[in-house]
Amino acid sequence: MTVPERPRLYHIVHVDRLSSIVSDGYLWCDEEIARRSPEGTIIGMHAIKERRLTRCRLASHPGLFVGQCVPFYFCPRSVMLYVIYCRNHEELEYKGGQNPIVHLEADLFDTVAWAGENGKRWAFTLSNAGSTYFEDHCDLAQLKEINWEAVEAIRWSGDISCSVKEGKQAEFLVEHSFPWQLVSRIGVYSMGIANQARRALGDNIHRPDIEIVKAWYY
Repeated sequence: MTVPERPRLYHIVHVDRLSSIVSDGYLWCDEEIARRSPEGTIIGMHAIKERRLTRCRLASHPGLFVGQCVPFYFCPRSVMLYVIYCRNHEELEYKGGQNPIVHLEADLFDTVAWAGENGKRWAFTLSNAGSTYFEDHCDLAQLKEINWEAVEAIRWSGDISCSVKEGKQAEFLVEHSFPWQLVSRIGVYSMGIANQARRALGDNIHRPDIEIVKAWYY
């Protein structure tokens, strides 16, 4: 599979985090979230967040840790969302399931342009950036090295090669912060969550379309 013409990026958050994101005007990296302690539910695993802050460095940007970047997947319906959906992982404190989780969609090329204009480093990985063995790059010409078939895969466990699960977890990382105005669409599971998201946007001048997209969920 070739590189998509306009690759999309996806960041998942609990719907009750939207108000603080909109108010701040930014998504923050884990390091900054720890400093600010914004309102809303944290859906990640503490041990993995800690590892990304202390052990997972980017080879393409020496000295920059994964946890100092805002993370995105290249697809909705991620492996992490499946863990949230199952509600049974011993390291996941959040047990509220996938229904309140929203997908924030952005354009990769618009993001790279913004990062260049604002002095923010960026990179992408070929697998899970929370592991100790990922490969990363900061050259768009190397996007072809991502396993795009794995990224788009619906099935990635059971009798499927483990390389599919690894490839599906490829990440795009933006140093420190990501502007709210680059969120182009919000994907939700239900009308109730859509209404909650609309209320969170308030009268903000930037109001991305909110769509119920069941195919983005388990």
